[in-house]
Amino acid sequence: MEQVKVFHDRTGNTLTVWFGDPQDEYICEETGDEVILMKDRTGRVIGFEKLNFSVSTSEQLRVLFETVSM
Repeated sequence: MEQVKVFHDRTGNTLTVWFGDPQDEYICEETGDEVILMKDRTGRVIGFEKLNFSVSTSEQLRVLFETVSM
């Protein structure tokens, strides 16, 4: 079963999403849109981090996933 890990850091104002094993992180690449891509040794994106991400304290962070079969 595949897993997606989502972390919201209210103090650092970041949202980090992993769809691969975080221990496989080899290099990071900043996209210029306040998004950092985490990649494994083969260059495959295994996660991303959104900088300056904030949710008001009264809001819940909701995450919706949709699967696509090809």
